[in-house]
Amino acid sequence: MKLKYLNIFFLIISIFCLIISGIYFYNYYQDKKAINNIEATFKTIPKREINTDDLVNKALYNPPVNKLDSYYNYIDIPFLDVDISSLKKNNPDVIGWLQVGNSNIDYPLVQTTNNSYYLNHNLAKQTNAAGWIFLDYRNNLKNKNRNTIIYGHRRLDNTMFGPLINVLDKSWFNNKNNNIIRLSSPDENTLWQIFSVYKIPKESLYLKIVFPNDTYAEFLQTIKNRSIYDFNTSINTDDYILTLSTCYDNFGTRIVVHAKLIKKETKVN
Repeated sequence: MKLKYLNIFFLIISIFCLIISGIYFYNYYQDKKAINNIEATFKTIPKREINTDDLVNKALYNPPVNKLDSYYNYIDIPFLDVDISSLKKNNPDVIGWLQVGNSNIDYPLVQTTNNSYYLNHNLAKQTNAAGWIFLDYRNNLKNKNRNTIIYGHRRLDNTMFGPLINVLDKSWFNNKNNNIIRLSSPDENTLWQIFSVYKIPKESLYLKIVFPNDTYAEFLQTIKNRSIYDFNTSINTDDYILTLSTCYDNFGTRIVVHAKLIKKETKVN
């Protein structure tokens, strides 16, 4: 008799798990479907590459004295220029476009007054577990802080910051085309060179944007030393940093990517 009741108990548990799994996969599919529909709409947004020779107002940023620095491997990469005003018509929170080299990370960038809304809302402001790629509410792309931070979920379907898992693989590091991030905003286009990648338990140090009492140099040295690879590039207190942050697992571990500004152009409006 006890065995019979035990079998019934396990049968109920199995059915319950199947129902929960079904709901999860249904919601995941619906979220993915919504993201696909949104992507189809912004793929028509005007987007172009601008070669260095075409620039009206071009500038390398903080070039190293050492000409063997890997900085010089990337300065001829063209800027990405996107018509942000077209995107703002549908969502005023759009403040730029982010593209990470050799990956599917190629998205409008949003920002609001907190760091929670776009964790569970998409570009159309629909409730969605995939969220969206968003800028820290404390940052400003026009008047940059020393550390500009962008967040996104690491989706298993390779959307949002899903591709950032690849930065932990040696094959990713060996392909130098992966080491560039391009950002387009209403005021300027910028090119950033990755200099540090790592995973780390949840913390707040790498999320600092203000550095009182000359602590910026120590901060830069700390995040550079954390890198699992040596990118053969210098970093100093004249540099501006772009930080990408996403989850590695469900236990608080983060994947972090740091890049430094190497080239920028002011848009002519």
